[in-house]
Amino acid sequence: MFKSKIFPLLKKYFYITVGSLVYAASVSLFADPNELAPGGVSGIAIILNHVFGFLSVGMLILMINIPIMILGMIKFGFRFLISTTYTVVVSSLFMDLMTKYIGAATHDMFLASVMGGILMAIGIGMIFRAGATTGGTDIIVKLIHSKYRYMKTGNLFFAIDVIIITVSGFVFHKVESALYAGVTVLVYMLVINMVLYGGDEARLVYIISPCKDKITERIMKELDSGVTVLKGKGAYTGDDREVLMCVLRMKALPEARDIVREEDKNAFMVVTQATSVFGEGYKSHDTEDL
Repeated sequence: MFKSKIFPLLKKYFYITVGSLVYAASVSLFADPNELAPGGVSGIAIILNHVFGFLSVGMLILMINIPIMILGMIKFGFRFLISTTYTVVVSSLFMDLMTKYIGAATHDMFLASVMGGILMAIGIGMIFRAGATTGGTDIIVKLIHSKYRYMKTGNLFFAIDVIIITVSGFVFHKVESALYAGVTVLVYMLVINMVLYGGDEARLVYIISPCKDKITERIMKELDSGVTVLKGKGAYTGDDREVLMCVLRMKALPEARDIVREEDKNAFMVVTQATSVFGEGYKSHDTEDL
């Protein structure tokens, strides 16, 4: 009972807590002290804090999230609200504590923009992988992604963040703030896609060779990978031929190329990217889209 129910729940909230801590560090130690508003609700909160000043960034994030979380609950259900509320409260608390007791990690705008983007991507990526969000534009992105599943999460964030960054340039009256905030978003976009999709990245390989039997045997034995034989036909010659198809982890691709080269230097080999692979040895079909 513990392993099947309690342990997965504890593991989920452990990742959410660590992700919230990392996300909070990106805002309180790098973005906020350097007047960088890198999009999202955190960017909006940093702008409002600069304009009004009487509420902390953490508290503003919490207040902005209330109506958005209600919308998320309507769409994704009460269980979604529990994990997201926990994330928002914990990350907001971490932000206020870090601002009060630690402060800016650096005042170098370039370092702040790069490190802020990296930490923000890692933190939010961990939270997303745990099945939660940091609220705010995360929920809006999740709503859009649930309808248009072919759109990558990082690209959706980028579109929304551009608007907020543009506004920040006018509010802070510094072009540099907007430009460096843009650097943060670019770094964030690159890293978040790596965090969410990089671990699943594989290569789909097609091989056409008269030495197909030997190649198949070696791939299955040496790489411990399955191989599917597809029936094909040459358009020019009209000859029937068999095409080998297999999905390989990135680290196994060089070995596969060695096998093909050793068995048939004239083999026709096509390698394509496979960012999501479902089935035995890869992700479960029940895995939620990110």
